[in-house]
Amino acid sequence: MASSSRVFGNYCRTLMAASKSSAAAPAPATATATEKPRYKGILKPLPISPALGKFVGTSEISRTGAVKKVWDYIKTNNLQNPANKKEINCDDKLKTIFAGKDKVGFLEIAKLLSNHFHKAS
Repeated sequence: MASSSRVFGNYCRTLMAASKSSAAAPAPATATATEKPRYKGILKPLPISPALGKFVGTSEISRTGAVKKVWDYIKTNNLQNPANKKEINCDDKLKTIFAGKDKVGFLEIAKLLSNHFHKAS
């Protein structure tokens, strides 16, 4: 067992020494100011329905951006149920994007918003 720890110990030192000597490797290329960032997945801005567009004030937004705007609106207008913080009391503006529901659970928000995003082709 002692001999194997010596072998692995020397092996690790050799690898660590090799990584120190390769410090002169070129730095990775960074995006320039003229390059447009390429977002993927839930960060990619997508076209949205007119109802959600009117709510957020734009015709394209990412899924995370839409959820953030909805939560900002909920907190600004104090629409969380004080007795049960997991429940949102919808006003007229929220009812337009939440299929006319009076109350919505906070886990339902992303599901209800997904109906407003057009499928990317």
